[in-house]
Amino acid sequence: MIAMRQATVADAAAVLALTRESYQKWVAVTGREPLPMRIDYAEALLKNRIDLLHEGNQLAALIETQLEPDHLLIVNVAVSPAFQKRGLGRQLMAHAETLATEAGRARLLLYTNSLMAENIALYKTLGYVVEREQPFGTSIQVYMGKVLSV
Repeated sequence: MIAMRQATVADAAAVLALTRESYQKWVAVTGREPLPMRIDYAEALLKNRIDLLHEGNQLAALIETQLEPDHLLIVNVAVSPAFQKRGLGRQLMAHAETLATEAGRARLLLYTNSLMAENIALYKTLGYVVEREQPFGTSIQVYMGKVLSV
């Protein structure tokens, strides 16, 4: 059974472990550790919301969001490799839409590395559109957005 709960600072180590595990496949693609693998989640949990999906006692997936004045920013979506291809990422993205609506935000934004084509394709199927691309170090960040009908 899948259960969701909001993370606390006590979950910081588990959030980092799951994020590192889920992003590991991108290291070879991008040539470096993606930013979410290098975050201090004890600090991030003080300013952002992180929601956790558990199956039984095992942390399966998470989503980190940041409420902005005119939108909800999706900072990180991570699904453990053992739980991928089960729709958990889609479930978390739908959860972000609910959070945005509840907060009175009609717009969601996210960004990802241009080399993470699999993620970009998923976001497009969920109604996100590429708004701009911008150099970021040795890579290109792709900024995507979605407007909700509220």
